[in-house]
Amino acid sequence: MARGIYRRGNTKWMSWQILCLVFSTLFYGCMTPIQHQKNLSSSQEREITLGIVQKEIRIGMSQADVVSALGSPNIVTKDSEGKETWVYDKIATEASYSKDSGGIGGGIGAGGIPGTTLILGGIGGGYSREAGAASVTQKTLTVIIKFGKDNKVESFSYHSSKF
Repeated sequence: MARGIYRRGNTKWMSWQILCLVFSTLFYGCMTPIQHQKNLSSSQEREITLGIVQKEIRIGMSQADVVSALGSPNIVTKDSEGKETWVYDKIATEASYSKDSGGIGGGIGAGGIPGTTLILGGIGGGYSREAGAASVTQKTLTVIIKFGKDNKVESFSYHSSKF
């Protein structure tokens, strides 16, 4: 009976399978920050910016064209004459941080590279320090579009703030 490397029950074959499983898990299990950002639900939705409103919305546009440009409104109301008003109200919070890790005393580490964490520690002695900064910014955009009886844009206004 010939012993082959790929025969079932063979220790070499099982080791090869485990090794492939470990590497494929590491390879496919690690996501870059950009991939994580794409998976966030808020980034999946169409972003409405002041520039898009100023560029795309025009008096006389149909409701279908407005939906195509901005998506569905948050609020829809009708006045006593049957004219619709659409309100887009968007709020965004942006959080950013910077982390600086450094090692002193001959250690091997990330030594002051912004956005990294000291993984190996201070091999060879010494100590490590961590310093950083964080910033949170809030943005709001409110767009009000009034339609005439013919369901075409009669007027629109917008307000944007950042704090």
